[in-house]
Amino acid sequence: MHWHLIKNFCVAAVCALLAQAVIAATAYPIRTVRMIVPFAAAGGSDIMARSLAKSISESTGQQFVVENRPGANALLGTEAVAKAAPDGYTLLLTTNIFTINPWLYPNVPFNVERDFAPITLAGSTPNLLVVHPAVPVKSLKELITFAKSRPGQLTIAAAGLGTPSHLAAELLRQSAKIDLLVVQYKGTGSSLNDLIGGQVAMSFGTLAGLAPFVKSGRLRALAVSGTRRAATLPNVPTAAETLPGFDVLTWYGLFAPVGTPRDVVARLHDEIVKALSSAEVKQRLAAQGFDAEGNTPEQFTDVIRHDLARWQKVIAEAKIRVE
Repeated sequence: MHWHLIKNFCVAAVCALLAQAVIAATAYPIRTVRMIVPFAAAGGSDIMARSLAKSISESTGQQFVVENRPGANALLGTEAVAKAAPDGYTLLLTTNIFTINPWLYPNVPFNVERDFAPITLAGSTPNLLVVHPAVPVKSLKELITFAKSRPGQLTIAAAGLGTPSHLAAELLRQSAKIDLLVVQYKGTGSSLNDLIGGQVAMSFGTLAGLAPFVKSGRLRALAVSGTRRAATLPNVPTAAETLPGFDVLTWYGLFAPVGTPRDVVARLHDEIVKALSSAEVKQRLAAQGFDAEGNTPEQFTDVIRHDLARWQKVIAEAKIRVE
């Protein structure tokens, strides 16, 4: 009888714990959720995070707050999420710097594949390859021919070592087999000033950042780096039309710490996808040149694996290293 009572008690205790876990998961979120952005305020990732946070807060009735934690090329904020409790109350919204940093730095304090649970790729924006109007080329094909006749003389601006603009430049060098002189700047602002001023010949940059200068005639667009033409510049061909397989997007994705319950990840995924399909969020993102995405955690995992393999190859070939 004694053992029978103990057995019943144990069964009841296990059932109670399971019920508690189910209630906790179905009730999620029951308090404020922090969305850490490892960049300074006002950038693309910050705009994406705040657009989503506002919509999800309204939908769930709980506050989703954006916390900017810039530093060390996004490593600081990313590490904070890797070490956070896996309960769904600390999330990361970052860019594809996530798949670039592991190959740039010798001692990254986390493992991007092991320490995070991908939720969804929320949005993306293609880069634009632009030249100063004094450069006598009107297409990517003409640029490649022109560069081959002047090896090492044609300059291309990069907004910093290992930044998306730098890696897009390296990928162009490698794909087109041309010798370009990469000029490093500290940030987009100074590189854009020199590009408009004609101190450098060309650069990759975000569609939203460069489109106004293209439309005003201060820069000439040669190619969009995504897989499809941009709605805002429909006459500009994709780079892949000249260089098959060339595809460089800046993407914005959400992650939770590894070990976050699967149903919590699923709830977050559903809320983010719902936010991305709302007219208000779509409009706000489109104004920034972003395409709303919203793929599954499994599809996002595939994107990350593809990006990791691609950037490892590009960075190794270009011998880029940040100490």
